[in-house]
Amino acid sequence: MPEETKELDGDDLLRNSTLYREFQAEREEILKHKWIESEKAGYDIGFERALTDWILKHRSKWRAYRQSLARAQQQSAAPSSPGRTSTASSPPVHDSPKPSA
Repeated sequence: MPEETKELDGDDLLRNSTLYREFQAEREEILKHKWIESEKAGYDIGFERALTDWILKHRSKWRAYRQSLARAQQQSAAPSSPGRTSTASSPPVHDSPKPSA
């Protein structure tokens, strides 16, 4: 077996998986939501409450946006067909206001 061949261990496979990257991105959104809602409430609302609230209020729109980004990336990576145009997607809308300074 050649020395240049590097085998990926389980951690590398996990970090490179699309599912894991989506999980991490969703977790970051939940943590942002937790921070915003905790600031509004004046105390730490906790991860479980933030998770439930985010799922009910934002998850479906967020996932649709992420899927549209993935489709746009796939289309831009594929060879262009004559007469085919791509459309840019708009950023997601977060219903919660930004905390005031």
